[in-house]
Amino acid sequence: MPSPVTMYEYHAWANQTLLGRIRELPADVYTQEVKSIFPTVATVISHMYATDSTWLEIMEGVPMPEALVHGRSLEEEAGRLSLQELTERFNHLSKRYQDFFRRETDLERLLLLDNPYTFVRETSLAEIVQQVVNHGTYHRGNVSAMLRQMGHASTMTEYALFWYTSEPAVR
Repeated sequence: MPSPVTMYEYHAWANQTLLGRIRELPADVYTQEVKSIFPTVATVISHMYATDSTWLEIMEGVPMPEALVHGRSLEEEAGRLSLQELTERFNHLSKRYQDFFRRETDLERLLLLDNPYTFVRETSLAEIVQQVVNHGTYHRGNVSAMLRQMGHASTMTEYALFWYTSEPAVR
């Protein structure tokens, strides 16, 4: 089983791979409206960024209700950014996650999540990282479907491809 850090590295790689593909397409694709779970690719990407930021805040000790409020405003702010600006924000966020992983040596440490939409539950940092990765995978799939709806191919962001781009070949 890969470590939570490796899974996050995959997540960051997959996000950058998808963002790179979107940058290759005509600029209007990013904001073109489609009938989908989100109205535009830009809104999906903004949501992904804000959600990743929110979970990092929670792992760093910000109470969940406070982090969620900040996440909503962050999503609105991210929605006004260009694709290039948001790509830079993702790069910075990835560095923040890396710094967190260097500081936090026990990813099995438990946190109490006081979710205002459900109930209080205890979970590990590792489980939160898995949630971040799963959430990103789900929404990268949304973006891929949206790109195809607009007549454009997406790009492969599967974990198996990450194996071959991140590890030296064994001969």
